[in-house]
Amino acid sequence: MPRVIFDPEPEYTDEARKVKQQGNVLLSCVVGTDGLVHNAHVQRPLGLGLDEKAIEAVKKWKFVPSTLNGKPVAVQILVEVNFHLY
Repeated sequence: MPRVIFDPEPEYTDEARKVKQQGNVLLSCVVGTDGLVHNAHVQRPLGLGLDEKAIEAVKKWKFVPSTLNGKPVAVQILVEVNFHLY
């Protein structure tokens, strides 16, 4: 499995902040041999623009890619992006 090494927090939308929306967005994505996220798609939405913010954030994440026989390989994973107001 790929290991995340950089995962900045997602931004909140003004609309979601106003109604104090919290929860998780589940994304399906591919971590490439370059350790970057490709083809991110929402599997479980949260709405109010947070789904798009989750995709934006995950596309900035960096991973140590998975390996097979010592060589990097692309793998599909599920990622849960948390939105919580503190």
